[in-house]
Amino acid sequence: MAENRPVSQPDVVMVGAGIMSATLAVFLKELEPTLTVEMFETLDGAAEESSDAWNNAGTGHAALCELNYTPERSDGSIDISKALEVNVEFDLSRQLWSYLISKGAIADPRSFIHPCPHMSLVRGAEDVAFLKKRHAALTAHHTYEGMEYTQDKQQIAEWVPLVMEGRAPNETVAVTRMITGADVDYGALTRHLVGYLQRLPGFAVHYSHRVDDIAREPGGRWRLEAKDTQSGDRRSTTAKFVFLGAGGGALPLLQKSGIPEEKGYGGFPVSGIWLRCDDPELNKRHHAKVYGKAAVGSPPMSVPHLDTRIIGGQHSLLFGPYAGFSTKFLKHGSLLDLFLSIRPNNIGPLLAVARDNFDLTKYLIGQVLLTSRQRLATLQGYYPRARAQDWRLEVAGQRVQIIKPDARRTGVLEFGTELVPASDRSLVALLGASPGASTAVWIAIEVLERCFAGELKGWTAKLKQMIPSYGESIIDDAALCRRVRADTAKVLRLQNV
Repeated sequence: MAENRPVSQPDVVMVGAGIMSATLAVFLKELEPTLTVEMFETLDGAAEESSDAWNNAGTGHAALCELNYTPERSDGSIDISKALEVNVEFDLSRQLWSYLISKGAIADPRSFIHPCPHMSLVRGAEDVAFLKKRHAALTAHHTYEGMEYTQDKQQIAEWVPLVMEGRAPNETVAVTRMITGADVDYGALTRHLVGYLQRLPGFAVHYSHRVDDIAREPGGRWRLEAKDTQSGDRRSTTAKFVFLGAGGGALPLLQKSGIPEEKGYGGFPVSGIWLRCDDPELNKRHHAKVYGKAAVGSPPMSVPHLDTRIIGGQHSLLFGPYAGFSTKFLKHGSLLDLFLSIRPNNIGPLLAVARDNFDLTKYLIGQVLLTSRQRLATLQGYYPRARAQDWRLEVAGQRVQIIKPDARRTGVLEFGTELVPASDRSLVALLGASPGASTAVWIAIEVLERCFAGELKGWTAKLKQMIPSYGESIIDDAALCRRVRADTAKVLRLQNV
């Protein structure tokens, strides 16, 4: 690293200008306005990778329709523990967004969030029995008040006509519906957050700057080296705290940091493709997010769904995503990303995951080999009268699943998100994918609690103002749950039950 280059010295550096970095930066600047924060982004603007609306599902994941969060136990009962966690994590996001709208930081909730029912659709007697048990298990808990279940085909046709038109009369189907669901444009939201930050003193964002090296200095600060991708100029920055929130770009920087905690971590990239329909007549007739069951071996983010999306004021239907494989870690990344991430300390976990995940490998190969006709046939399972000419391909974002060492010094493949902090909490990397953007606020709070524990004691009152349920349990307190949801629904203009 060059030592004679002018160096900026902010308190905090965010690597990546996506929803994760923007959310954490907003928390820090609200809780401690005197903090100086700099953000670095390789691309020309905020939210142009996985946070972009066309690159993610935009579901507002609250475990309302995603069947993979409610697995069936060996005794036939339904495990709802993961669903409860994800469900209330989204409440934290709703609270922060409501706070920002109420204070005028974001002008109009309709610029990024819209009410949209979340539905689960299953076919066949076995899956119908599963959905019925799932509905009973979830609605026994107050967080799932208002979830509807029906096998009545006429009722389903009223809710989602495209799903039922042309379906075989003798086909057994069932759905659940939650009218409290939302469609979220995380790209628009991220740009709102970064725009708000830019109006605050002590914040700067550097677009078209790729952070390509990071190292700890003798005094304990972190030095980051960045290259201007347009001019070729270089910039040096040192900071007390670094957040690596660069999506698939976080793992390579974590490895370069040299912290012992990074040893053994690797990444498994999965790409995706949507089928997209912009026909206004068809869009008028479908207003819901309809999720089905995942194929054997498929990653959670590849669960098929027929989605209403509202992006930039335009209504579209998306179906998919169809999974694929690319060695890139970012949509705008390099085909060398996977190979350059291989280290002596993670070869074991990588090989173990390759050995133990044959179903996933088989699934991805099958997805890569799908023909246009086969993609259409999958869509017709959800929309029987779908025509190829009404749909076009839309390339989704790149996701890098976590490969991590386990106690046996082999490796496991994780499909969630994980924070990897340095022992002194001066640096933390966010790895992984689903449920991703929907839990950005929960992740930011985790960072605050892990890395700013000393400061948090003085921030609690402000944090309670931003997140009224902070320090309490929406899972355990039904009255708190109902109050928070009613309050945020009013501000965000969402449906409530």
